[in-house]
Amino acid sequence: MRTSILIVSLFLFGTIAAQKQTLFHETYRPQFHFTPSKNWMNDPNGLVYKNGLYHLFFQHNPFGNVWGHMSWGHATSKDLIHWDELPVAIAEENGIMIFSGSAVLDKNNTSGFANAKNSQPLVAIYTGHTDTLQTQNLAFSNDEGLTWKKYAGNPVLNLHKKDFRDPNVFWYEPKQEWIMAVSQPNEHQISFYASGNLMQWKKLSDFGPRGDTSGVWECPDLMQVPIEGEAGKTKWVLFTSQNSTMQYFVGEFDGIQFLEDHPSTTIHKQDHGTDYYAAVAYHNTIDKQPISIGWVNNWEYANAIPTKPWKSAMSLPRKLSVKKQEGDWVLVQQPIGALTSLRGPEQHAADKNLKQNLLLPFSGSSYELSLQMQSQPNAVAGIRVAMGAYGYFEIGYDSKTEQIYIDRSHTVNDFNKKYAAIAKSGTILKPENGKITLRIFVDASIVEVYSADGTVVLTAQVFSEKTEKYIQLFSDGAATQFKNIRFWQMKSIR
Repeated sequence: MRTSILIVSLFLFGTIAAQKQTLFHETYRPQFHFTPSKNWMNDPNGLVYKNGLYHLFFQHNPFGNVWGHMSWGHATSKDLIHWDELPVAIAEENGIMIFSGSAVLDKNNTSGFANAKNSQPLVAIYTGHTDTLQTQNLAFSNDEGLTWKKYAGNPVLNLHKKDFRDPNVFWYEPKQEWIMAVSQPNEHQISFYASGNLMQWKKLSDFGPRGDTSGVWECPDLMQVPIEGEAGKTKWVLFTSQNSTMQYFVGEFDGIQFLEDHPSTTIHKQDHGTDYYAAVAYHNTIDKQPISIGWVNNWEYANAIPTKPWKSAMSLPRKLSVKKQEGDWVLVQQPIGALTSLRGPEQHAADKNLKQNLLLPFSGSSYELSLQMQSQPNAVAGIRVAMGAYGYFEIGYDSKTEQIYIDRSHTVNDFNKKYAAIAKSGTILKPENGKITLRIFVDASIVEVYSADGTVVLTAQVFSEKTEKYIQLFSDGAATQFKNIRFWQMKSIR
């Protein structure tokens, strides 16, 4: 039986590899962001590292390009950049969909799932979903994640509730036990549980409601994050997602409860763009540096985006840390260093002092671009990408309101009214020594913008034609200085 499963898996893997020869050239297909070869994808799940491989599981519909039949898709990578897509890992079965969750490396075989002495099974903890019930369940793998078996004693946690989901589990060394953060969506709470074996769970505490309660709370992730500039010191950070946006809390965890530092009415967002959701992190990387990946889409129009035969992409992996800023802890997110391996030759443009618009001497549909802007009083200035006959995507800074923003209202948006209505987003950003620094990744239908040393990030989808590849600096009449303009074409990861 095991041999048969392996043969089927290898056959399906070969089929996926063959598909890649004909796919990945579509108009809107990103070239250095992960996308499935075909069909629907949403939340990243089960981010776990083992024996040199990063595993990325994700919500996936194996049968179509819209949400449904939720199962766990699977991909692996040695560098978090180049991915090999594998067959479906955990499939919908007997009317129970496989909703979001996490995966752990059970080094000490606390679960007893190992099939050989000294082996270390991978264990997935996921929500089993029906129309009337959500429960927490286990599946395990003893062949490096290639095949999975559902635990016969499922569910392992059942509150007999319709909405109770997205378990995120990690090993808490001080108490030698597993900790689960799981969402009580309608109560705007994250519940914490503990277990010695991943099967029996005891309730510890609840966190919330707090911060943004405008939508249901989903996809929690509690992790230790390094403090910038303070070697060996960390803070605890809790992620939650609500409808179409995310928030984070910084504090301490004592093995029983999470306590936020300096609670306030301020809502802290991981991303200030229109399309970033359900991000979770790798907890067990080699250097213990948490690295997060988010879903690049928005539930308001997720099914409607004009991509085929796939739908949705994952964000670039982001290295996480925190630092104190004006008396408050803020999250720092930086694209991982391995991305520089995709850069083509560096190109430069001369420093500019502009009062109007200027096309830059390079263009493309998949690239990295960095620059500095000297903020001018009462000026609006910035850069336009994906520019062509049908419009452009604008990344701007309004110095009067001290707001950085993205605006896609000048791009094609007639495929969906909700997409068109959510055209502009931004946040307050104070210049540093009068300067705004931008690091921008454009990848076909995705734009990621990093500013202020990674404390401000904006992500959005934009659906431009391949001919819309030009880049323009703009200023509204005030003399704006643009400096250190650098450009790299990015190689495809296919």
